[in-house]
Amino acid sequence: MFRNRIAYQTLSLLVAVTLVSGCGETINTADYAALGDKYSVVIERDNRGVPHVIGERDVDAAFGFAYAQAEDNWTLVYDSIAFYRGNAAKTKGQDSAPTDFLVQWLGIWDDIDAHYETELSPDMRAYIEAYADGLNYYAAKNPQRAGQAELPVTGKDIVAGYMFRHILFYGFDAVLTEIMSSERQRPISQAQGVSMNNLPIGSNAIAVAPSNSTDGATRLAINSHQPTTGPVAWYEAHIQSNEGLNVMGGLFPGSATIGVGFNENIAWGATVNKPDLTDVYVLDIDPENPLRYRLDGEWHDLDARDITIEVKLFGFLPWSVTKQGLRSVHGPVLQTEHGTYAVRYAGMGKMRQVEQWFAMNKAQNLEEWRDALRIHAFASFNLVYADRAGNIMFVHNSLTPERASGYDWQQYLPGDDSSLIWQNYMPFDQLPQVINPKSGFVHSANQSPFFVTAPEDNPKFSDYRIEDGFPTRMTNRAVRGLEMFAELSPISEEEFSAIKHDKKFSPNSRAVHYLQGAIDLALDTDKDPIYSKAQELLSDWDLDTTIENRGAALATCVIGAEWLAEQKGQPVPDVEKTFFDCTDKLVKATGRIDPLWGDVNRHVRGTLNLPVGGGPDTLRAIYARGLEEDGFQTNIAGDGLYYLVSWDSEGQQKIRGVHQFGAATLDESSPHYSDQTADYANEVLHDPLYDPALRAGNIERRYKPGE
Repeated sequence: MFRNRIAYQTLSLLVAVTLVSGCGETINTADYAALGDKYSVVIERDNRGVPHVIGERDVDAAFGFAYAQAEDNWTLVYDSIAFYRGNAAKTKGQDSAPTDFLVQWLGIWDDIDAHYETELSPDMRAYIEAYADGLNYYAAKNPQRAGQAELPVTGKDIVAGYMFRHILFYGFDAVLTEIMSSERQRPISQAQGVSMNNLPIGSNAIAVAPSNSTDGATRLAINSHQPTTGPVAWYEAHIQSNEGLNVMGGLFPGSATIGVGFNENIAWGATVNKPDLTDVYVLDIDPENPLRYRLDGEWHDLDARDITIEVKLFGFLPWSVTKQGLRSVHGPVLQTEHGTYAVRYAGMGKMRQVEQWFAMNKAQNLEEWRDALRIHAFASFNLVYADRAGNIMFVHNSLTPERASGYDWQQYLPGDDSSLIWQNYMPFDQLPQVINPKSGFVHSANQSPFFVTAPEDNPKFSDYRIEDGFPTRMTNRAVRGLEMFAELSPISEEEFSAIKHDKKFSPNSRAVHYLQGAIDLALDTDKDPIYSKAQELLSDWDLDTTIENRGAALATCVIGAEWLAEQKGQPVPDVEKTFFDCTDKLVKATGRIDPLWGDVNRHVRGTLNLPVGGGPDTLRAIYARGLEEDGFQTNIAGDGLYYLVSWDSEGQQKIRGVHQFGAATLDESSPHYSDQTADYANEVLHDPLYDPALRAGNIERRYKPGE
């Protein structure tokens, strides 16, 4: 799920002025110091510092879960809350303003205020409000760290976070950036003009059924790709209660649920998918009144309201600006020099994401897990599942709009026809999915949902309409993984690990096809002979990215340029320019065209600076930068926290995993700031101590929140 940025970076084009709003109320943190008496919970920190939170009730566990996260991540948690409120610029300054405007322009808080009490069940509200209490209690007990934070954090803040994060993962921000370009980027679709152009992005999740295992085991690799640091880097935790909650895995700081992980009986991973979930309508504006638009032959008024943004300037000076927010029946509206556009996106107004995650966390078998998915609150994400009973499953989950036929929904839509304003989504059970395929495996690496297992078991593209907008592209990780399954089946435990940690590019991948263009260049004989040698190096490269490899540095530079362009939706870069640029950059940084990959590709944390294998779009995914500045490049995204989970033929569970750095996310003085760094670089996995019997002898500290 690699999104190496929050919308405040990519949406800087949204507004020409600095904007933000405050909606929090500053209170005395001491008012919350008594909350500890309300909840019955203990936190066990294991010998790697990972919190295992054990509460009497679900709400007790939620309270302790928040407190433990705040101990390790207070700055990340509270800064994220400010962004979700739409008032981050009040304390963070003008760079946060575009996201604050976005939150208010989307009407996220309008939806929450109107429907929080009715859309979420009483039990769910109690749970997230207990989680908010845990954050407030931490702030009360640690005023020196909480500083002048605006409190209290509320359950509504937590819901806003889930709502906002979900739309960013399928690329909503890119659509807005496109609209705000200097000129119109796409034509207005006419009837009977249809095409597809969706792009996938990072993460792996792989499941193997007993029928395809040499020892009758069920296996799952949970390997969602994220930045190595920041608000959407994986944090590891375990939460348990006496009401059926007992789940461990990865989450983003400030989340009240586990995002990817396992309990005693089931496990699941998630990968980003990018179906077409956002539609742009060009409104026909009244030339006599810019706040009126035509729909079905009649004029309608745009809903206009002021969005007031407060911003901190020069570190201390407060300032506010008011910007008009517009909305039509289609959705939120932006006015530009080249037109007025309404945006309709999957998940508008939906706020049950947290409830669906929680139901997934508590599910104990395939039917309970599928029932959780039928809440259908997630706009996107592929999900891969395995369980103790030997079931495996893949679903290309999405809120796929039920669109009118005959229009190219990749283009802009005419805004004057109400029949194009979709109202419903494809039901969950009709989405592309695979349950217990005869092949005995599913492999999700952000590819087309029609190529996730053996050909005879794949969902059929012909069963869906082109208007549904499902992606059709393939990644190297997808192609390579499917090739390995075809070659190795049935799969042993060692082979399963080898697939997850594979570092090769497939000769049939898009990446290698692009690289071949560099190899085939007819070079100018007057050019420096270093380029001919570079070409020979690429021609002889074995497509591997182990630390001993001498062709990987140049090859991945070339491949990486094409990969990055694809992720941004940009044209394929000129291969000749890429080849010369990469050669020059590598020679300048290292003095040669063929340095050892491990000398170039590094995993850095504190004083540790270690070689790491893998590269962009390999199954051992490493995305790095910094070569020009440092003479080596630092791993910034890709493989982070990941697990290999299995149940043997007798139902005995085995879990092995590793975090990219350690449990102490921000505390450089803690031994757990970097104690997993070397294991990660060397692919050494360990038991995460989910089992209390195994954890008993490895508890570093056991305490109640506030002690």
